[in-house]
Formats: sequence, C-alpha cells, structure tokens
Amino acid sequence: MREKSLEIKPTLTDRLRILFKGVIEPVAGFFNRLGLRPNTMTLMGLAGSAAGAYLLSRGLIVPGGILLAVVTPFDALDGTMARLRGESSDWGAFVDSVTDRYSELFVLGGLLYYFIQQDNHLASMLLYIAAGGSLMVSYTKARADSLNYEAKIGLLTRVERYLVIIPLLILNQPVLLAWLVAIFANFTAFQRIFFVRRQARVKMKLL
Repeated sequence: MREKSLEIKPTLTDRLRILFKGVIEPVAGFFNRLGLRPNTMTLMGLAGSAAGAYLLSRGLIVPGGILLAVVTPFDALDGTMARLRGESSDWGAFVDSVTDRYSELFVLGGLLYYFIQQDNHLASMLLYIAAGGSLMVSYTKARADSLNYEAKIGLLTRVERYLVIIPLLILNQPVLLAWLVAIFANFTAFQRIFFVRRQARVKMKLL
C-alpha cells in the first residue's frame, strides 16, 4: 500500500486534456475526415518545430514564437486522431514521444545557435543546461516506468515548458526563457528522482 504522500495527482497535461476535450475531439475528427493520418500530424508538428527553430536561429524570435504557437497544438491532435480511428498503438505512442523530444531540441538548438552567433556565452550555456534538463525530465519518467515506479509529476513537464517557451518568445524574452527552463527543467528532473527514491524506500519497507 502506498503512503498518502506518494499519491499521484492529475498533472496539468491531464487537466488540459479533460478541459479541452470538447474542442480537441471535434478538430481531430475533422482532420480524420480530411483523410489525414495521425502520423502525418506528428510529422507536421515536427516540421513546424524545425521551421520555428530555423527562424529562432536567424534571430527572428517573435515570428518563431508565433509559428510554434500555431504548430504545437498538433501534438494534442495526433493521439486523439488515432484513438478516434481505433488505431492507437504502442508504436504510435513511441513515435509521438520521440518526435516530441526532437521538436523541443530543435527549438532549444535554434536558440542556442542564435546566442552563439551573438557571442552570448552565458545564455548559450543556459540553453545547453536547459536542453539537458528537458531530456532528463523525460528520461527519469521513462526509466521509472521501466522499473514499475511512477514519475509523472513535476513543476515543469513538457506542457508547462511550452507554456513558458512560447509566450516568452512572442514577448521577445529569449534570455529569460533560457534562465527559467535551465533552472526549472532540472528542478523537475530532481523532483522525479526523489519521488522514485521515496517509492523505492516504501517498497523496501514492505518486503
């Protein structure tokens, strides 16, 4: 039996899916009727992120942010489209997760290139730390899942990161973005590490 303190609460992602279900499902159904496939939406989102990253690398921060604001919702549609078509699969979920990681790395990489061109060494290092933290947030959950632990918690998971990244790009505040993601992505990874540690200690006491 788990301790009360280890009870898993719904994440922001879970809450948003419930809140916007009445919007996402009709839109997903519309794209299904157009003949688009879920993997097509996944690749469109990836291509849009790559295009946004290119704009960022050229110093077009606000246009890049606006483009990302347009293409990022595709990520919420591919899984819903697959479910409505009765085609949900582990492979589809795997591809979706992998492309999500690449999309975020494209964005952070575009900003990193921009800062390097500007000789902004501090911001460049912050982007490197931010990218590492973002990957570690995903890795800690994946590794915990493989060991049958829960790690679906944290202050700055992927949805929250994009709620920081996109508005700050549109407001032309890339340095503040670098600071916030570098700090709080890594903070989130450590939240997950210590959460798994608590579960492991509880498990050992029950043996």
